Amino acid sequence: MEAVVIGVVVAGILVGAVGTNNTVPPLEMIIRLATRTSPLALWQARHVAGLLRLGDPNIQVVEVGVESKGDRIQDRPLGQIGGDGLFTKEIQAVVLEGQAHGAVHSLKDLPTAPVLGLKLGSVPTRGPTGDAFVSIKHKSFDDLPKRARVGTSSIRRKAQLLWNRPDLDIVDLRGNVDTRLKKLVDQDLDGIILAEAGLERLGLGANITEILDRNWMLPAVGQGAIGIEVGIPNTLEAQAIESTSDSQSLAEVLAERAFLVELGGGCLIPVGIDTTVFGMEMHLRGVVIACDGKRRLEASLSGVLADPVALGSELGRQLLDMGAGEILAL
Repeated sequence: MEAVVIGVVVAGILVGAVGTNNTVPPLEMIIRLATRTSPLALWQARHVAGLLRLGDPNIQVVEVGVESKGDRIQDRPLGQIGGDGLFTKEIQAVVLEGQAHGAVHSLKDLPTAPVLGLKLGSVPTRGPTGDAFVSIKHKSFDDLPKRARVGTSSIRRKAQLLWNRPDLDIVDLRGNVDTRLKKLVDQDLDGIILAEAGLERLGLGANITEILDRNWMLPAVGQGAIGIEVGIPNTLEAQAIESTSDSQSLAEVLAERAFLVELGGGCLIPVGIDTTVFGMEMHLRGVVIACDGKRRLEASLSGVLADPVALGSELGRQLLDMGAGEILAL
């Protein structure tokens, strides 16, 4: 007798299915992930998809490609085209409208202000957090001549570059990773600064001349991390996404974002933070730098890994007590 499968599809999942041979077919879940369509963004979404399928091989993942405002406008510096959310708002809207179950972000682009109806559901194991110096003219950053032309789109990187080397000519550099590497040649730049994680994830690590010394070039909040926002209330799809989170990476990100919240800033202000974990202890070192690099404040703090938000907030308060508010108000 031929097997007959009877079941009900609820939220993309086949439940209660049975056959006459007493076998239960595998459950199938379809999870839609909203993502930007740059090569790096797609790598991140596909990495998350792989983690989901590793947890449950019956999960199917559908990419929902979205063009953000930051992607559409490429002819102006980021600070001139709006505030926070340049690369995230449109992706978040897709989840809020029910067209996707999760929004995949480069976490350093995700504003700290909460969005009603969304929560940070997962931070998978973090990638490298360094800032990479890329040059075809010079063997190291220290070899740069006076008035060398260095490209970056980051206010944080620009401020720290000028603090270390006030003679540099900083050139605004927009576009995806491949575009920026091409501009290194086309604009005859002495070097450019890119995220180490992005280069490594795209198989372009061979282009790295050196990783800049984090004694003076501190990473951005959330650098090297992927963040996946999910809708509220929890669904089975959201729970599956949350299962991809790494507890240490999440703790690091929570501390760094609390630090930024305490300073009252977004992802476009000149703030850097370096986070290290030793066993059950977390060490934070943060800086606030004037955009012209002429003033820099640094503080550090250690505490228990179990309370990352309190640690990050306290580090932010230390810098405010030192006068960081005056720098950030400029």
